[in-house]
Parts: sequence; C-alpha cells; structure tokens
Amino acid sequence: MKFNIPDSGLKRVVIVGGGFGGLTLARQLAKSKAFQVVLIDKNNYHQFQPLFYQVAMAGLEPSSISFPFRKVFQSFENTFVRMAKVLAVRPSDQEIETNIGPLHYDYLVLAMGADTNWYGNERVRSNAIPMKSVSEALFLRNAVFEDYERALTADGYDDRQRFLDIVVVGGGATGVEVAGSLAEMKRHIIGKDYQELDRDEIQIHLIHGDPRVLSAMSPEASAKAEQFLSELGVKLWLNKVVKDYDGQTVTMDDGATIRADKMIWAAGIVGNKIEGIPTEAYGRGNRLNCNEFNAIKGMENIYALGDIALQTHEPKWPNGHAQVAQPAMQQGKLLAKNLIRISEAKPQKPFHYLDLGSMATIGRHRAVADLPFWKTQGVLAWIMWLFIHLLYILGAKNKVFVFLNWMWNYLTYDQSLRLVIKPWRKPEV
Repeated sequence: MKFNIPDSGLKRVVIVGGGFGGLTLARQLAKSKAFQVVLIDKNNYHQFQPLFYQVAMAGLEPSSISFPFRKVFQSFENTFVRMAKVLAVRPSDQEIETNIGPLHYDYLVLAMGADTNWYGNERVRSNAIPMKSVSEALFLRNAVFEDYERALTADGYDDRQRFLDIVVVGGGATGVEVAGSLAEMKRHIIGKDYQELDRDEIQIHLIHGDPRVLSAMSPEASAKAEQFLSELGVKLWLNKVVKDYDGQTVTMDDGATIRADKMIWAAGIVGNKIEGIPTEAYGRGNRLNCNEFNAIKGMENIYALGDIALQTHEPKWPNGHAQVAQPAMQQGKLLAKNLIRISEAKPQKPFHYLDLGSMATIGRHRAVADLPFWKTQGVLAWIMWLFIHLLYILGAKNKVFVFLNWMWNYLTYDQSLRLVIKPWRKPEV
C-alpha cells in the first residue's frame, strides 16, 4: 500500500492529527497555495471533543459533532487527506512510516493530541470507561442504558444497585459535565422511560483528587460548581484518589469503597508518543518541548501543536498552556503564518497565547465562566456556554441539528436518542 500523492513541486507539510490544532493549520495552509498539505488521521472525520459527554448521555447524535475532513477540503487541489496510523518518524530521512507505507515531508507537524491517563494502573484501565473519542462516548451510552435495562429484571435491591450506581473519576470540566448530565437524566428521564425503577435509588458519585472541583478555574467557579452538583444530588468525594477498580468495587486511597458496575474515568490526559522522537524531546505528561515557534527543540522542521505541545517561554504559563481547544487553534493559525513567512524568507513571529477564559456546564441553567475580565455563574454563563460551543462546531448543518436538539431537550426535558446500538461483528466460521 502507498499514499499515491503526486509530487507537485511544492514544499510538503505533513500534519499528523485532525484535532483543533491540526485542522486549523491545514485549513489555513490550504488557502495559501504555497504548500502541498497532507492531513493524516486514524479517522476520516474531525471530532468536537467538548461535546463527547452529550453523545454519551444521549443528548446529541454522534454525527452532529463529527465532520468529514474531505468535506472541509473539497475545493483545495493541493490538500490531501489520508486515513492512516503513523507508526514512526525518521527525522534523518525526513520521512514518516505509517500502516499504508512511508511518506516524505519537508515540514512535519505532530498534532495527534492526548489520550486517557491511567497513571500506570492497569486494573483500572481494563475495567473503567474512558471518554476521549466518539466511539468511547457511544460505548458509554450503551453501557448506561444496558444497565438500566438489566436493573429492571435484577433480583433485589443489592443486585439492582450495581446497575444503577455510577462513579465518575475526575473533577475537571469533563467529569463535572458528565456527573451533571447523569444527575439531570436521573431527575427528568428515568421516571419516564423506566417507570418501574425508583430513581431515588440511583447514586451518582464524583471522585476528585483535589480539595475542589474545577481546580484550574477560580475558587468562585469551583464553589458554585460544587453547589450545583450538590443540588442535583451528586455525591462529592474530594481529596480522594482511586487506587483500584475490579469492575464491581471502587477502592480509594483511604480505604473507602463504592459498589458500582460502571466507573467513568475523566481523571487526566497524557500525550500520545510516537517512535522516532528522542526521549529528551518529551517533557511532563509526554508533551513535546517546543520553542516559541512550536518547533520541537533539538529537531529540524518538526513541530508540535495542541495537547502535546509544551511551550514554557511565556511567564504566565511556566508549565505550558492548558490542554484545551483555544491554545491548539491559536498555535495552528500562527504556525501557518510562520511557515508561509519561512517560504518568503521572512522572520517568524513567536507565539503568545490570548487567554479567552474557561467555562463548564453542570446542567440546565447551571454553568460557570471565568472570562479574562469577568466571572459569572448560573443562567448567563449557561447561555454563553451554549452559544460559544455552537459557534465552533464545524458545518452549518451540524450547528442547526445541535441547536434543534438543545431546543427540543430544553422544551420537553426529553430526547429520542436513548438507543443501545452495538457494533456488528462478523461471525467466526
């Protein structure tokens, strides 16, 4: 197998990963006509990660937050998309190795993002449910609703509880949003769809290793988020660390246990590593040490963007920028301009992050927002969260579908997406 990409005579920029950073870079370079752009991703679509939890909680269809790469680049003849897995980088040959063959590059940009951090706990990894992709979100959706179905036919209270109780680990934005969505489902949906169940039996637990949830946000946002979660009936376990999970019992560092068949892991991320990049190039969390131009230190013509890029040149961000969408998108835009400036023999411009703030939603009319010059919580923050996320979803059709889903859910407290759809497997002969 091979890439089948013609030699156009243009400098070739190979981008590994079509997340926020990689896709932003590819879109900017595609317009310049100064480069041949090759975007490589293991999927053929972009995933809007901030709304994974709404897919998992049956609030949105997977197609509403996914957008095909080829649709983005239909009008650009010098931009190519390949669905492949990058296996290694060979810097001395300026070449990458993939499962469909090798590919030469003039500039290589690594933007393959981060994966779930299990902190070396293999038993937790084998039993907990992550949520870093659309497919994992669908798996979680199936697990939740399959267990509600099992609870209907369980023998007695103890057997039923194992299917009803859910543990969420990690009190960052993802964990808080998942816990809030589960609590709202308990409040508004269970009584309609599962009338035989007593919704008061459902216990939702949120375990977090810090003294407060949303520890990256302001103390005001954390306090309000904890208030919102408590109002929704979520039980908070703060300053607790999960040490073990065998698929039935969660064990914490102080010996406390929770019985649950489902544990959702949202406790951190770690950069995806790739063979061929020297060990000394990696910093904390498997992030690649980059200079102010996003070039990986000690390497030639290789750059990193987004979650795996560790830039420490700005005094305000000594430990690197937050691993969220905005830094990745801003880095992608500037790197596109700098690559064009290099082609024009002009000096590059250093990256300076413009912090637009952070937000999290806990449920209907419940959200927190830390903006650069203003902090707000409650209904206004919730409306702002909806508007901003809708703005960044790719595709007019997707924006309309997401908006309609949100409006329908707001007016009816109901959705028709609570389906258990299992992947078909070809039977063994």
